Amino acid sequence: MNMNLKKLHLQGGVSSNSYIREKFLKLGKKQGVEIFFPDPKLCTDNAAMIASSGYYNYIAEKTSDMKLNAVPNLKIGS
Repeated sequence: MNMNLKKLHLQGGVSSNSYIREKFLKLGKKQGVEIFFPDPKLCTDNAAMIASSGYYNYIAEKTSDMKLNAVPNLKIGS
């Protein structure tokens, strides 16, 4: 699939992975696509925040049954 990309910006927690950065830079050079990354200290993800929220809900005995489905804009908290 040719999307005529000229530039690509990776972000989020995964973009701090040095292996992924290296592979994208090589692929970008091969394909003629300029690749951009933020500084690794700015590449965060929210896994720790979600884990913490889950922990505190669990110890407060706030659990869900197996019918729970992913909701991307679900509010966290009470």
